[in-house]
Amino acid sequence: MTVADLSVSRRAVLASGAVGAAAITLAPMSFAEAQPKSGTATKTITGHLEPGAADFVYLPVRVPRGVTQIAVSYSYSKPSVPPGALSNSCDIGIFDQRGIELADHDGGRRTGFRGWSGGFRTEFAISNSSATPGYLPGPVEGGTWHVVLGPYQVAEQGLDYSVRVTLTYGPRGPAFLADYPPQQIAGRGAEWYRGDCHLHTVYSDGKRTPDQVAAGARAAKLDFMVTTDHNTSASHAVWGQYAADDLLIVTGEEVTTRNGHYLALGLPPGQWIDWRYRARDGVYDDFVRQIHDMGGIAVPAHPYCPYVACRWKFGYDGADAVEVWNGPWTVDDESAVDTWDSMLVAAAREHGRWLPAMGNSDAHSEPQVIGLPHNVVHADRLAHDALVAGIRAGRNWIAESAAVSLAFTASVGSRTAQIGDRLRAAPEQPVRVRADVGGVPNGVVRFITDEGQTVQSSLPATGNGSVEWTTTPSLAAYVRVEVRHPRPDGTAGSGTAEGTDVQLGPMAALSNPIWLGARPSR
Repeated sequence: MTVADLSVSRRAVLASGAVGAAAITLAPMSFAEAQPKSGTATKTITGHLEPGAADFVYLPVRVPRGVTQIAVSYSYSKPSVPPGALSNSCDIGIFDQRGIELADHDGGRRTGFRGWSGGFRTEFAISNSSATPGYLPGPVEGGTWHVVLGPYQVAEQGLDYSVRVTLTYGPRGPAFLADYPPQQIAGRGAEWYRGDCHLHTVYSDGKRTPDQVAAGARAAKLDFMVTTDHNTSASHAVWGQYAADDLLIVTGEEVTTRNGHYLALGLPPGQWIDWRYRARDGVYDDFVRQIHDMGGIAVPAHPYCPYVACRWKFGYDGADAVEVWNGPWTVDDESAVDTWDSMLVAAAREHGRWLPAMGNSDAHSEPQVIGLPHNVVHADRLAHDALVAGIRAGRNWIAESAAVSLAFTASVGSRTAQIGDRLRAAPEQPVRVRADVGGVPNGVVRFITDEGQTVQSSLPATGNGSVEWTTTPSLAAYVRVEVRHPRPDGTAGSGTAEGTDVQLGPMAALSNPIWLGARPSR
């Protein structure tokens, strides 16, 4: 084994315009071209980043031919900081000899993406036969690879880093065999299907293995789930063995940028969406088009999450839905629902496109509950394209658990509309709105229109009941329903009261709207 150490000064750093976000490229790490038939070679590079460093730091690694495995480990300083100050946090990933440029949305330019583990792992390895979770197995071809560091928080003292690369020489092992999940379950027709569309595993920053996530989805009585590990498609290739006739597993990704996260749902197995840009770079729309071209949808996630780089900053043009409920109900979700409702009013005013709501668990590990909440989607069949179409059309409501049931309709005579539909009626024609709820003891049912809350009614202790109301299209451009739990003090609270805290209990169910009257374009 040969070992070398390199120290990088600021003079050794070169500017790079290869990717969308601000980036720097370090001086290359080179290994000897004369390859041994076996054995290993290791080199280490160290350096320092000041506060305000680029979003991504690329370390070129010149890999000779004859390498069977590349292994990388890294560490960085974690100085003490006062409360409220940024501490050091640094992600890691790798690109192979095909390059680091952003891929064109039409597939004209491909990148050499080979994996990403964020800050969840301190080491990884890639060979033709296997790879650390989060990374893609495949040949270790000769050429310039790039280890990429993502210093998304840098303390006032700066960030000292060390990256160690080990090459193992020898013959290439057998190729890894992908086991992608089927994209539909035969024999399932039009009905309401329950599914959690935001889930993580050990292939990004989750602590559950894929088999544990699949078991959790079954325990939650879900019909489908979407795997959405951060910034990688690596887990797609292992889900086939966990899918069956009782659980459809759809492939996706949580695209984790410096200006917010969004879900790419319904991606073809093995496909990956780049994340290396900010809103100011002007390329987000290109990647939304790429998702659409692949048959998927783009959904901004947890838009009011307070963590660094989590709050949504790209706007909602081009989005297909928005995640207004993420995990156990919090004040962040209240803000997301209020913003979403305002967007519904704007769509009614402008007769334009409206943005459906969805909710997911974003479960990473115990005790986070898979399926809290989840979506109940009306689809023509239990298939990834039909589910994507149902979510895009707003034919879904959000449930806290499978114990909660909801039927929500609006009727004129013999004509009935369901969630996501439009009920055509004259401006002054009476419309009967009805919600049938189950599984929410002493729950609070609210009807909400573009005017705000118009009805509030409490359920009995059994948790089952119906609420009806009559309106007209001139009074209500749309109607949606919320079902809340009582407040912590046991009272129903009031959706029309003011106070220093939220005057209602946590959400149990939330629907997309039923639209009344003339139809806006979508």
